[in-house]
Amino acid sequence: MINTTYSIQTEGSQPYAKLTTYIQDDSQEIPIQDRPLVLICPGGAYAFTSDREAEVLALQFLAMGYHAAVLRYSVVPAIFPTALSELAYSVKMIRRNAAEWHVNPEQIIVLGCSAGGHLAASLGVFWKEDFLAEILGLGASEHRLIRPDGMILCYPVITTGEAADGESVRNLLGGRKEELWEKMSLENQVDGDTPPAFIWHTFTDNDVPVENSLLFVSALRRAGVCAEFHMYSCGGHGLSLANRLTRGQWDNSVQEECASWISLAHTWMEHWYIKKGQGGD
Repeated sequence: MINTTYSIQTEGSQPYAKLTTYIQDDSQEIPIQDRPLVLICPGGAYAFTSDREAEVLALQFLAMGYHAAVLRYSVVPAIFPTALSELAYSVKMIRRNAAEWHVNPEQIIVLGCSAGGHLAASLGVFWKEDFLAEILGLGASEHRLIRPDGMILCYPVITTGEAADGESVRNLLGGRKEELWEKMSLENQVDGDTPPAFIWHTFTDNDVPVENSLLFVSALRRAGVCAEFHMYSCGGHGLSLANRLTRGQWDNSVQEECASWISLAHTWMEHWYIKKGQGGD
């Protein structure tokens, strides 16, 4: 396994920003050549990156047969677009190392939880914008180097409207609320070039209301972008795997009814990135 940590430094990055890879070894005994890679962005309201939504998720995707990576992106006092440029840089690095790492360069999926979901979705809608190309030194025809091929969004922060998670947005924007508040409402940024998505949320999430996911799913629908959405009837925020492996310090951090999400995401990935890649319908 290539289990290596790389420093990720772009304009405004904090010293701790890093990408940790979990790249499975290639083997002549196993007839799998290039695997999808799931790039994980933990949540934490853009104030920290949660351990409960980091390596523990990577190991689950490894067990499913995928490569994985975890981005510990810059948070406060870093502000937009620092974390986004770090994620874009990470996708570019993975894609440029795809042959060596046996990653399918057309099967790089970004996964984000909570504020990390906002970050992952931001790359999904902003990947072709010139400001990112300028930060990363990309040429006019190189925008697709940073485009994710899919998104897995777990109880994501999406909107800056009525259902906004104010803490995450304030941490992301610092003192520039008026300048960028509307742009950060990602349901308004979706178009036909946004990658497909798997999204899940709980009806009873009181920290990041389910309206965040509903708004994004509706925007994807209008744009003709395929999405799979699961809304669980109960469960709080920040569930991660929703089982004992990611039990937190609060009573409702285990919600067995929601633990099926990762197997559903696995089925979604097998359909979109394995079956289709092999010529399936």
